[in-house]
Amino acid sequence: MRARAAVLAEVKKPLQIWELEVDAPKEGEVLVRVVAAGVCHSDLHYIQGDLETPLPAVPGHEGAGVVEAVGPGVTRFRPGDPVLFVFRAFCGQCFYCLNGRPALCDFSNPIRRTGRMFDGTTRFHRNGADVHHVLGVSCFAEYTVVPEQGLLPLPPDIPLDRAALVGCGVTTGVGAVLFAAGVRAGESVLVIGCGGVGLNVVQGAALVGAGPVIAADVVPQKLDWARQLGATHTIDPREQDVVEVVRELTGGRGADYAFEVIGRADTIQQAYAATRKGGTTVIVGLTPMGTTVPLDPLDLLRTEKTIKATLYGSANLPRDIPRLLELYRLGRLRLDELISRRLRLEEINDGFEAMLAGSVARSIVMFEH
Repeated sequence: MRARAAVLAEVKKPLQIWELEVDAPKEGEVLVRVVAAGVCHSDLHYIQGDLETPLPAVPGHEGAGVVEAVGPGVTRFRPGDPVLFVFRAFCGQCFYCLNGRPALCDFSNPIRRTGRMFDGTTRFHRNGADVHHVLGVSCFAEYTVVPEQGLLPLPPDIPLDRAALVGCGVTTGVGAVLFAAGVRAGESVLVIGCGGVGLNVVQGAALVGAGPVIAADVVPQKLDWARQLGATHTIDPREQDVVEVVRELTGGRGADYAFEVIGRADTIQQAYAATRKGGTTVIVGLTPMGTTVPLDPLDLLRTEKTIKATLYGSANLPRDIPRLLELYRLGRLRLDELISRRLRLEEINDGFEAMLAGSVARSIVMFEH
């Protein structure tokens, strides 16, 4: 089979549209016809070289599609099934999976590390040369092959472009509030960074009845979106001191929970400073490799603050993703409002530029078959 894909051939260069040969799925694998793929900042980390992956490679980790074919041994899916990609394929049987933390499962580490499937080969090729997989998903392609464990079934009534967002940004952001931090009604929340994931932290906080919900960003449009999704107060750090404003809004204490959703050392420190004594700073943003954050352990001891990180919203993926989709059905989780632009594959670099400019909440690549 031949398929077009957006390929990262060289870091710090735009993605290129290549026509690839796509192998049939092998043992335990599924061939998926991709319908929608979100343009997420995590992919930009690979493009910019902040994270490493073998090249050339097909990025894309937030998406949804329809099963085209299954390999030997696949029992959970059949052709025609709508599916959601999960970028942390999990075994379902290890310590972490059995304790409700499948994102910490080591099952798919070999694919993430080598860009190759479990048998050591790739399913993408161009002129006889291998093209690598990214995170075991590679949904910036018309067709992709993934392990059976890297998919979740989708209800047929959920539009695939909306469902695609739940594959990363929604689950990461809303999950940070619901599953990682366990924020309760009436507790105060600060969100630093209101991009695609940060906006979902905001709507997660609103969903549980937190208050005040304070959103900070330097892009006015992002602050507008944050207010639409439930922020009660907004801060432009260029004009106001985030820590001072948060303390003013919380009786001088600081936020019960401060979420950093950018992935920078300075904003992680800012979130920590804005957290009240006994409160929790939650690191959601993906930092470049080698980033370090200075920490005064004496201050940590004296204030009894908690610093924690969350991967994939600390969600129990097979349990919690269906719950999030049900919240969308009920009108309590807003997915339609998150999609600012729908793009053709050829426009994918425009999507990343718009994301950097802050002019979109999320762009979605829609595939025409």
